[in-house]
Amino acid sequence: MKVLAERLPQISRRRACEALCLSRTGTYRRPTRPRKAVHKAQPRALSAEQRQAVRALFEQEHYLDASARTIYARELSEGRMHGSISTFYRILREDGQTQERRAQRPPQRHTVPRIRATAPNQAWSWDITKLPTWDRGQYLNLYMVLDLFSRFPVGWMISRKENGALAVHMFRQLIEQHGVESAQLVVHQDRGAPMIAESFADLMRSTGITRSYSRPRVSNDNPFSEAQFKTLKYSADYPGRFRDPDHARMWVGSFIKRYRHTPHTGLGLHTPDDVFHGRIEQVHGMRQGALDAYWQQHPERFVHRPPTASLPPAEVTINPEDGLTADELLGQPMQAETAPEAVAIPGVRVN
Repeated sequence: MKVLAERLPQISRRRACEALCLSRTGTYRRPTRPRKAVHKAQPRALSAEQRQAVRALFEQEHYLDASARTIYARELSEGRMHGSISTFYRILREDGQTQERRAQRPPQRHTVPRIRATAPNQAWSWDITKLPTWDRGQYLNLYMVLDLFSRFPVGWMISRKENGALAVHMFRQLIEQHGVESAQLVVHQDRGAPMIAESFADLMRSTGITRSYSRPRVSNDNPFSEAQFKTLKYSADYPGRFRDPDHARMWVGSFIKRYRHTPHTGLGLHTPDDVFHGRIEQVHGMRQGALDAYWQQHPERFVHRPPTASLPPAEVTINPEDGLTADELLGQPMQAETAPEAVAIPGVRVN
């Protein structure tokens, strides 16, 4: 008679570990580390003398700037075979010579632009944005110059081209029309071709204006111009596409008129026009008078304190950490690069 052995009761791993006061993680089987492979010498590999001959080939003067593929091809064309391309790279890799053999431009370090404005016409920011037309792939260029302290658009221009000569033409008119003391003005921009053009740099140097540049691929270094372009393109009546430059000038002109007289959240709900033209005290006095009269009529609606009218910030900065004033910034050297010359065209609008 076959006797069946009694089956032991099954206990879960968790209950067993709790009974033995063990960590369940430590009870699992750990994989063993694979043994390090031992590479055996290949019988078909080049000998030490042959490898040394390949190294000497790389050190020849007319091959110093050539790649391994180029050396292989030229030697093969002259009837000499020293080894495969993979063998060439294997030897170069062993000698640590697989890096770029040609002269390379060293990494560029750009200083962080730091600007502080405490009054109008101390710092301007300008940029160029594309306006699409009805013709697919064709765009117009909107040049826009803002006063940092007041967000006031001091000038703008519409053009089919984007070059430094147009920037020179625009800034010459703006400096003359606004009567800016160039020695106290800082012009901030990104590193587009018109901004780094030599003709534009010559104008800035001749007028004594200090140039400030954003770091490459850092849009936050020019936040005021970027924000103003977004406000423009997200307007309710933005047409999306323009027929021609005249259509763009007509719409941008109407937008600028509205923008100048629109309360700005960054200015304590004052308008750029009031801040730029120094009407803050008058407007603030009128607003505070209205708030005081309302508080006298309904004091129960203000629990903590009487209402006060807000004022624009006393200073406006770009990268304010350890920032410098506009006067301090004048003593720092600014970078300027070159770009091809171009022909200027009229059409600057001064506001």
